[in-house]
Amino acid sequence: MGSLTLKSVHKAFGSVDVLKGIDLEVEDGELVIFVGPSGCGKSTLLRIIAGLEDATSGAILIDGAEVSAVPPAKRGIAMVFQSYALYPHLNVRDNMGLGLKQAGASKAEVATRVKAAAAMLSLEPYLDRRPAELSGGQRQRVAIGRAIVREPKLFLFDEPLSNLDAALRVNTRLEIARLHRDLKATMIYVTHDQVEAMTLADKIVVLDGGVIQQIGSPMELYNRPANLFVAGFIGSPSMNFIDAERLGIQEARTIGIRPEHITLSRQSGEWATNVAHVEHLGADTILYLESEKAGIVTVRLFGEHHYHPGEEVFATPAGEQMHRFGADGRAIR
Repeated sequence: MGSLTLKSVHKAFGSVDVLKGIDLEVEDGELVIFVGPSGCGKSTLLRIIAGLEDATSGAILIDGAEVSAVPPAKRGIAMVFQSYALYPHLNVRDNMGLGLKQAGASKAEVATRVKAAAAMLSLEPYLDRRPAELSGGQRQRVAIGRAIVREPKLFLFDEPLSNLDAALRVNTRLEIARLHRDLKATMIYVTHDQVEAMTLADKIVVLDGGVIQQIGSPMELYNRPANLFVAGFIGSPSMNFIDAERLGIQEARTIGIRPEHITLSRQSGEWATNVAHVEHLGADTILYLESEKAGIVTVRLFGEHHYHPGEEVFATPAGEQMHRFGADGRAIR
């Protein structure tokens, strides 16, 4: 399908630097996800790849060819937007085939490709309906189908699930994962939802402040975060951060431990704590503990557990799962 190379991509709006030198390699067939907080530059970067924004400086290469001066329609990309961007007066069949028709494809080719995409997305019963007659999930599948029929080198997804409710998000996420396997296509996907990133991505690019903080597989980022930002951003609930001096650890400034890597006992343990609050989620129980030694600590227990606010419990972190960070915020290996 298509590879992507970004070389020192900068973007400024007036005096504000939004992207500060992005270097990235996306291999043919990879599903790469950009994550980061609002304003980190992830959607701007996607729009620059699509050609909807111009980079202030730097190079964008698709399949090794520089495309910075190439208009969006000729870059071999297809973009799926958060807002679906469907034409309300056209039915599903015509919405999906419009881009091909405008590119000069024959009626027979348009019909064949639309039929194949509709089958892939289970949209055959809806081909004669207009967008207003569809659910949000169905509209998003139409938008994805419109991208598929173009057979692009790159699929670009800009927060495609953010307008859907929780159940539809899960279903559509599974749909995108299956499409990636079936099409073996190169996909670049922007989201603020780390669950989407962790479950879909071959490779995650974590952005903050217009800078790439870390690139790696989901489990690389979870197990070996490069710095405090990545450690706190990846994982839910977030990693606990404790002043190393409070724990008597000299070679680090901050100690990180994930909530699921702390065990509890009513008899004994490393930190004496009091339960401040308990959240019963069914599959998990989340406890918020107050301790003199470690401060406020979040603990995640699998399954249903019965603790009560005010109760004294002892918490013990798994030593091999503790992360150490220096004064500069970088991980100490």
